[in-house]
Amino acid sequence: MLLEVKGLRKVYRTRFGNRQGDSRVSVEALKNVNFTVEAGEYVAIMGESGSGKTTLLNILAALDKPTSGTVLLEGRDFSKIPEREVAAFRRDNLGFVFQEFNLLDTFTLEDNIYLPLVLAGKPWPQMREKLTPIARTLGIEALLKKYPYEVSGGQKQRAAVARALITSPRIILADEPTGALDSRATDELLKLFAEVNRQGQTLLMVTHSARAASRAGRVLFIRDGEVFHQLYRGDATDALFYQKIVDTLTLLAKGGDRA
Repeated sequence: MLLEVKGLRKVYRTRFGNRQGDSRVSVEALKNVNFTVEAGEYVAIMGESGSGKTTLLNILAALDKPTSGTVLLEGRDFSKIPEREVAAFRRDNLGFVFQEFNLLDTFTLEDNIYLPLVLAGKPWPQMREKLTPIARTLGIEALLKKYPYEVSGGQKQRAAVARALITSPRIILADEPTGALDSRATDELLKLFAEVNRQGQTLLMVTHSARAASRAGRVLFIRDGEVFHQLYRGDATDALFYQKIVDTLTLLAKGGDRA
């Protein structure tokens, strides 16, 4: 099993001042989250705002720690990783695709893509060798010398996907990757995700978009900090899977019981 999430719970404590002194208020963002992801899966995570999706993603990205429970990547417990090694662990095992691309405007697309390898101290020939097939697959070979402000949103996101792929991560974590794209660029990105998944890359995507989620092989629905339900694509077409997702989201919005 590639990823195992067991009994995950996250409680935030906030402090509010008042005339009687400070009082602490606890907010339970995640209650008892359990799921697994096998190597090569394409999983979407959905839920309304405030459902706990972002908190879950931050923990899976090793950016936050749970109050209790465990996250295991190929059997390695995130909570047992020494603080001084967390950045290297994240860089070597996890790839990230963000809604706002997070590209550096003073770097060319090529240099943005190389950045994780530069930070890892990889030699130039090895970096070039890794980039060539990725750039070809993503159709950005002619754009590598351009700067982010010289290309479209869809092209920026392709570069961001290349940056995520170049370290050969165990999992790519995508946070609302289509949120800043128009419909055409969204379709192109989702086709790219499907292609890299067919090549064996594991993808975990947080999204509000039923259209985006309908391209995944499985959808997890989060409500009130818990896994409410999950859907498997099976042999369903994109259109049929999309309708099943919409129906489940409607059930979520109405406060229905688990299916």
